[in-house]
Amino acid sequence: MVFWVFGYGSLVWNPGFEYDDKMIGYIKNYRRVFDLACIDHRGTPEHPARTCTLEYKEGATCWGAVFCVRGDEEKERLAMAYLENRECEYDQKTTVDFFKDGAIDEPTLSGVIVFTSTPDKESNKYYLGPAPLEDMANQIATAFGPCGNNRDYVFSLEKAMFDIGHEDDMVIELANEVRKVLGITGLGIPKENSSSNRLTGPPLKPKSPMSPHKLLRLPEAISMDT
Repeated sequence: MVFWVFGYGSLVWNPGFEYDDKMIGYIKNYRRVFDLACIDHRGTPEHPARTCTLEYKEGATCWGAVFCVRGDEEKERLAMAYLENRECEYDQKTTVDFFKDGAIDEPTLSGVIVFTSTPDKESNKYYLGPAPLEDMANQIATAFGPCGNNRDYVFSLEKAMFDIGHEDDMVIELANEVRKVLGITGLGIPKENSSSNRLTGPPLKPKSPMSPHKLLRLPEAISMDT
């Protein structure tokens, strides 16, 4: 028994389940968007967080990580049960082709599972739809839930994509807009009284120097949830 699942959000840095293999790569004709509500991890029903889902777009690519679970039926069942519980806001499982870095024409894997959501507010109660960048940043900057702040999700995803060598311009733009809402510098220090009002927790330290014209140093990251 074997299955592969593609992660494009928190699975990239925090899979949370036992897996046997992992590869970095991409899927075609999908892009990452922050159009899905999270009400049980980084948000609440009253103040939902925004987390990413996939939007179909011809010619787009979405980078992430694919994980393999192989073994007996019980091992596969446990992994899938964990994923279905964790990704409960996603109402679809889509199968896609996966391409490793460098692969263009022939997929490395076919039939890879990816959790997606129906982009319709009537049939999918978790679908928020698109919003102006400033509105999304304000929502993300203030939402929090049992597993932490919504902003940490965005900052962790920003760093995770940097770490695998495939930064997402949209994630960087959104993360920097959230920083503006929070009134913090690239080091995670409030603009006023910066010597005494640091955000809780140490700033993340990247594996290598970040590009100064695109990616600001992160204020904090807490990987606790989905």
